[in-house]
Amino acid sequence: MKKADILESIKFGIAATAIVFPITSTIFNYIVSINRVEGASMQPTLNPTDISSRDWVLLRKLVRPESVQRGDIVCIISPRDPRELLIKRVIALEGDLVSSKKRPLRIPEGHCWLESDNHNSRAINLDSNIFGPVSLGLVEGRATHIVWPPHRLQRLSSRPPSPPPASPYDGAEECDFDLD
Repeated sequence: MKKADILESIKFGIAATAIVFPITSTIFNYIVSINRVEGASMQPTLNPTDISSRDWVLLRKLVRPESVQRGDIVCIISPRDPRELLIKRVIALEGDLVSSKKRPLRIPEGHCWLESDNHNSRAINLDSNIFGPVSLGLVEGRATHIVWPPHRLQRLSSRPPSPPPASPYDGAEECDFDLD
């Protein structure tokens, strides 16, 4: 191989990297990503068996706050630690009445109520029962598919949650969780 051919190959490699890297980076930062699910809080939907097998989900990141629906599984920035991501199911949206562990309350504008699927988990589920309504601005994306392990490959259902039991209260108190 001639020296000119080697230099031409190097130039091509640099040019290809300069084009492919920013496009790939943009796709995985802003459009779609694949994330590993930790813990048992979303069992049986995610990580249904022992801890040695973890689900990986496809996360669609182009999610407008107004497109979030009850039943969606969303990835959020933790309201307690912005370095941590959580995956939970949307139970209620703004204006809905929920029965929190404290008392019934109405979800404020621009917020949603998130809960874990596993209500029998021994661990404390970090969800809206702990930190209250979550700002829709913290939603990082919607989980749409399980992509790993191969035997679990499937589309995730946005099944609507079971309706909450009827409240004996005529009206709900406004939310008094610390939203700041």
